Amino acid sequence: MYANAPTDTDTSNDLTQHRATTLSAIISDRDLAYRLASVLENLIEPQPTALSLFEEAGKGWRIEAYYDSQSDAEAAAAGVEPALGAPAPQFTLAPVPEANWVALSQAALPPVTAGRFTVHGSHDTHRVGRGPGAILIDAGEAFGTAHHATTYGCLLAIDRLTRRRRYANVLDLGCGSGVLSIAVARALPATKILASDLDAQSVHVAAANIAANRAHDRISTIVASGLEHPRLRAPQNFDLLIANILAAPLIMLSGSIARATKPGGHLILSGLLTHQAPEIIAAYRARGFYLEQHSRIAGWSTLVMRRLNDRPISPHH
Repeated sequence: MYANAPTDTDTSNDLTQHRATTLSAIISDRDLAYRLASVLENLIEPQPTALSLFEEAGKGWRIEAYYDSQSDAEAAAAGVEPALGAPAPQFTLAPVPEANWVALSQAALPPVTAGRFTVHGSHDTHRVGRGPGAILIDAGEAFGTAHHATTYGCLLAIDRLTRRRRYANVLDLGCGSGVLSIAVARALPATKILASDLDAQSVHVAAANIAANRAHDRISTIVASGLEHPRLRAPQNFDLLIANILAAPLIMLSGSIARATKPGGHLILSGLLTHQAPEIIAAYRARGFYLEQHSRIAGWSTLVMRRLNDRPISPHH
């Protein structure tokens, strides 16, 4: 399944077991490459410290996952095939040079274009520039660089919805890096946006990204668990609510999300595997929403749902 990088002596082999290691593969099929990246990031242990996925001209899609030790990388490689549900690719293991390898892996992340938006790291600012769709996000301590299928799917949904409708009040629930809030601000400069996350560090990172993208005058950030915050409790307050979280919280919060959404308002829901989508759709249909679009990318789903105009939401529903 994988090939170890050679070592000079038995002693050095012992040291390599405790040295940062890359697990890499080249995949010709784009969807399979994204599925494999999702498996490595989300479905098996140990999870990589960093992961990059980029296209190599004429070869395919290269995945490089970084682990704290060779044994961690070997354990991850061994778990791929059962989680992927398909034959595992040929992996290569290689020790990472003594350097700031997390920073190096972040620099390897290429720009991602989703609709009108191009999400890029600071290392690509000179190539992407500061156009109206450019969003600067460096990989760091909060989820959301657009390389993951769920973030990518949400960006495409934001692009489609904001081309045909203006929203007055938007909530980005579980904002992570803030990339989705920034995308809304890029598309709708007059819109009020509230970005929340239960993790204080994520909110700190989001606020820094929002400032770096010069959107701090349009986006407010708060630390909140679900919708348990004074600024989130007003009923029917948001005409667009984005929640890129996980399937279980989406179901648990369905009542609160329904009460927070205006009649006729839209939801963008993601963070769920495609096989989990029917349960999420059913939960929100029971709350007065109907499905407008279901996008499937590399085994992950993004749902666009709309609240019926004429169905009241009971405060005790």
